[in-house]
Amino acid sequence: MSTETTPALEMVDVSRIHGRGDAAVHALRGLHLTVLPGELVAVMGPSGSGKSTLLNLAGGLDQATAGKVRVAGEELGSLSKGALAALRRRKVGYVFQDYNLIPSLTAVENIALPLELDRVRTREALAQARAALAEVGLEGLDDRFPDDLSGGQQQRVAIARAVVGDRGLILADEPTGALDSQTGEQVLALLRARCDLGASALLVTHEARHAGWADRVVFLRDGAVVDEAGSAVTPAAFLAGRP
Repeated sequence: MSTETTPALEMVDVSRIHGRGDAAVHALRGLHLTVLPGELVAVMGPSGSGKSTLLNLAGGLDQATAGKVRVAGEELGSLSKGALAALRRRKVGYVFQDYNLIPSLTAVENIALPLELDRVRTREALAQARAALAEVGLEGLDDRFPDDLSGGQQQRVAIARAVVGDRGLILADEPTGALDSQTGEQVLALLRARCDLGASALLVTHEARHAGWADRVVFLRDGAVVDEAGSAVTPAAFLAGRP
């Protein structure tokens, strides 16, 4: 029996070009990246290096100009719009820096929304949403609206929405950018714990200590991977105040 593991994310010789001719911008250039189940991979690089483009391609929010992007073995470029939308709902969770919660929905309704869009019955969707809310430490806040929550609480709701339904790949774009240091640590600990349970995550960050939670750190410059290293800071050391 084969012991090979299907990568949660695989990007093979991926390029993304915006515009044409003299106005063309090469956001990514021949990028190769593999993220295995259980891995938390941090992506670092200067502004304009291609970090957000990488996440957008990994999440099926944009299409590669060349190369192949696979999520759980499925090549995104070969999927119809409907199949791609279904894959995003079922297998990919996206944590945005600005949360992207719907203000007219409660915390539990925001979390349940992707399940309901996937035709999960409302009662079951809400039950899974409450479990995800408890997982991020927000029991009892089911009926709070986003405006009634702190920034850290909103981000945890966003993470719960990203992981509900047992999605295997979590994409996080500077998820601690607007948070204080303590709340940021809590958010990173949640991502780390989810990966320890078998999910995978791709974390875009500009802070080395945040990258310390990752198994690997990938460095981008001008749309290409220029270096890769194991994390220099273990989560245990970080929690103990020994960066």
